[in-house]
Amino acid sequence: MADEIREQKIIPIDIEEEMKKSFIDYAMSVIIDRALPDVRDGLKPVHRRILYTMYVSGFTPDKPYRKSVATVGECLKSYHPHGDAAVYDSLVRMAQDFSLRHPLVDGHGNFGSRDGDCAAAMRYTEAKLTKISMEMLADINKDTVDFKPNFDEHEVEPVVLPSRFPNLLVNGSSGIAVGMATNIPPHNLGEVIDGVCAVIDNPEITIDELMKYIKGPDFPTAAKIVGKKGIKDAYRTGKGRIVVRSEATIEEMPGNRHRIIISEIPYMVNKARLIEKIADLVKEKRIEGISLLQDESGREEPVRIVIELKRDANPGVVLNQLYKNTQLQETFSANMVAIVPTEDNLYEPRTLNLRQILDYYIDHQKDVIRRRTKFELDKAEARAHILEGLKKALDHLDEVIKIIRSSKNEPIAKAGLIERFGFSDKQAQAIVDMRLGRLTGLEREKIENEYNELIEKINYYKNVLANEVLVLGIIKDELRVIKDKYADDRRTKIEIDEYEIDMEDLIEEEESVITLTHFGYIKRLPADTYTSQRRGGKGIIGLSTREEDFVKDLFVTTTHHYIMFFTNKGKVYRLKAYEIPESGRQAKGTAIVNLLQLDGDERITTVIPIQEYKEGQYLIMATRNGLVKKTDVMEYSNIRKGGLAAVSLREDDELIDVKLTDGNQDIIISTYNGMAIRFKETDARPIGRVSQGVKGIELEEGDHVIGMEVCTENTTLLVVTENGFGKRTELDEYKVQNRGGKGVLTYRITEKTGKSAGMKLVSGDDDIMLISSDGTIIRMKVSEVSILGRATQGVTLMRMADGVKVVSIARMVNEDDVDSEDSSDNGDDDVRENSNCSLTDNIQTDDDI
Repeated sequence: MADEIREQKIIPIDIEEEMKKSFIDYAMSVIIDRALPDVRDGLKPVHRRILYTMYVSGFTPDKPYRKSVATVGECLKSYHPHGDAAVYDSLVRMAQDFSLRHPLVDGHGNFGSRDGDCAAAMRYTEAKLTKISMEMLADINKDTVDFKPNFDEHEVEPVVLPSRFPNLLVNGSSGIAVGMATNIPPHNLGEVIDGVCAVIDNPEITIDELMKYIKGPDFPTAAKIVGKKGIKDAYRTGKGRIVVRSEATIEEMPGNRHRIIISEIPYMVNKARLIEKIADLVKEKRIEGISLLQDESGREEPVRIVIELKRDANPGVVLNQLYKNTQLQETFSANMVAIVPTEDNLYEPRTLNLRQILDYYIDHQKDVIRRRTKFELDKAEARAHILEGLKKALDHLDEVIKIIRSSKNEPIAKAGLIERFGFSDKQAQAIVDMRLGRLTGLEREKIENEYNELIEKINYYKNVLANEVLVLGIIKDELRVIKDKYADDRRTKIEIDEYEIDMEDLIEEEESVITLTHFGYIKRLPADTYTSQRRGGKGIIGLSTREEDFVKDLFVTTTHHYIMFFTNKGKVYRLKAYEIPESGRQAKGTAIVNLLQLDGDERITTVIPIQEYKEGQYLIMATRNGLVKKTDVMEYSNIRKGGLAAVSLREDDELIDVKLTDGNQDIIISTYNGMAIRFKETDARPIGRVSQGVKGIELEEGDHVIGMEVCTENTTLLVVTENGFGKRTELDEYKVQNRGGKGVLTYRITEKTGKSAGMKLVSGDDDIMLISSDGTIIRMKVSEVSILGRATQGVTLMRMADGVKVVSIARMVNEDDVDSEDSSDNGDDDVRENSNCSLTDNIQTDDDI
């Protein structure tokens, strides 16, 4: 025994590390393989396995019902190695018309009730697929989705179903994982399909525009939604509190009495417990005025709760008390979390807004259509290949028969045909297998017709694979067929909450011009203030400012768009454009400190207008100490009134500039000592909102960053020094380097020129302004500034008195730019979304306006 122990190999394990690893593995298993639905088909693994089990077992709508235990047993045997109760409970829920908006299982027998009654045992109930669930599985045998080995690798199961309709939204989903949960409400099938088609027709459609098609959740138990705020929050951010209220009517009774009839209750509310709760409240005298409470629900009316009131009771007051104290009014906390595929073929949970859910579904359908088309193409080409051989054989029929008759066996006959006519092995096999009856003239004509039809199909399949527009058209056509077959009217009404006034609904969306001055005065004007007044030459006075103040930002947006304000302290604030007070054209505006909760020494460094937060956009930030940070713009979709930390800064650091990009731009950073670096934005991977960032440029002692720009075509880099010297340099002189290097010399700093004061990317049509420490401002045309090499001193732009230095420079926005944006029929959104308005970017003086 002792010898056996000595021979065993003992591996020491750190218990802390082992616990961490085991818990992470467990958590990811629960998240990915159990509790959360896939965004593409809206199913959790157990639901997907049940539907696939019924499909391969032949429990289809055109067949008789089969015992539920057969489905559960087969699912456990082949795909889902867990308890039978978990499988049966999931099957039961998919058969309940009060749980799913469109049930995926057709149940026969007792499958539970709204009173919380459990379903009968699986040996008593029967089930088969519904017709709409067949749409979830359509074309699954045509290589439309990937398959993976099952738990014992004896079978394969689908990774996802083709899902010909957006099941995640239509039937919703709920589940609790480790550290996260999901709760997605069901929706109306017709509305969701209209929304998908709207996204296909207009890829730039906003979430607010989508809500014209998808008005809100549509629960199978009807009831009504009170207020739209929760719906908007859920659709914009993936999280929202939706208030659902029972449908109640007040009827008069003899003797000057009233009764309340409850005909619809909120989703997932247990009717029996609801009635018990009302009875308890009456017994405890927390609700007074009720004389009789009874449940008159039946087959014709699934919900009918009758509440008779006393003679002196006010029915409106009693009903409001019931809404307040019972589940007659319930809050549905939407939390739209789903598993999404990543670029490296992995999966991760993500909170999704409405547009993202539809985009993932459309991408899935494009993949399904392409794979199905490729399958059909391969099948058609294989058949056409056989028919080509048959046609050739019929053209040389006598010789073919002679070769076959003279051969001792089939392999020799095939070899002879291949050698004589150049047939492939498959063609030769088809010829030797051909029946004599196919040698008639009529059969020859059928072969010819079939071949011609196949050639047409092959050309069509190739066109589909080469043209995404055709793929999108097929998706729309198939969705509309499903809508015509299965869609029904909306059940859940949406009512306005008299206590919920959404200012955005009261304010008409119109184009506006926002101006922000050097001393922090902001105002909003209608865009037509400029276009209607300037025709004729000189223009108008835009605002009255103090003598030393001037406009530092001017951009076009709409009243419903967001304006993001970034400060030197690394915080970000946000306002809706309509929250900025509208002022007269000569008014100086409102102090920004009256609109934002800024600290005493906090100042705005960058202003970014943004239409909506969406995937594929990034904010790249630069700090004084040379750090850069790229973060997904979605991280900033929920900004509190008191601001949000945009970046973590060290004590001696501050935020210099922020740009909105698509993640694939070239970035150029310039420093106080005349150095600059150009690097690809892809060198900085996206990181979290509150992180510090990574090194953008290596700074020498005493140096700091003075500016950051996103490289664009037809621009040059303007650098101005403290002593009023400046020059422009072509961007081609700044070769792309790796992020974090020292960069190259962009200005030869001497005692005569002084250190660099500012940098900007400019075009030849721009004007610039130089601001000195004594408040002097000079304006000049960029075209008057010489284009020189990197390692030069530049030329004098502004003569400085003793002790006076240039403190900043600014690129001006001409009034013509405002007019062109305002008058554009198309592309306004792009202009607004992609404009990054740094406080030293866009300046306009009184004379310009």
